[in-house]
Amino acid sequence: MERTLIIVKPDAVQRGLTGEIIRRFEQRGLKIAGMKFMQVSAALAETHYAEHVGKPFFEGLVKYITSSPVVVIALEGTKAVEAARATIGKTKPFESPAGTIRGDFGLEVGRNLVHGSDSVESGAREVANFFTDAELVSWPRNTDPWIFE
Repeated sequence: MERTLIIVKPDAVQRGLTGEIIRRFEQRGLKIAGMKFMQVSAALAETHYAEHVGKPFFEGLVKYITSSPVVVIALEGTKAVEAARATIGKTKPFESPAGTIRGDFGLEVGRNLVHGSDSVESGAREVANFFTDAELVSWPRNTDPWIFE
């Protein structure tokens, strides 16, 4: 099973959308392997956004993600990365269809509510940046046979 990292970003937390966002992933069939409410440090933000170092928007990303608490979630499931990204919508909320998190609740790129890993490799790396092995739980869910073949 794949794992992906989800970050309920500061704008979503401030707007009280955390529960709705988590509900959508769970209703999709993805399973929570780890979750925590936290304040992201500048050092962790710089690690998370390392691929954007040197780009004009890098400092803004770090400032934004450290501006308020977030909820980080390790989700797992078959094609977890692809399923989560489809649930989230496109990076630009105004291009996201209704029914996606960004399509239903977002307007601007800089306030796009949620992060989701963009590949299986990124998912593994990002989950490891935010969670220790001891903080992750693999567990059987009684509904799994009704979700996964």
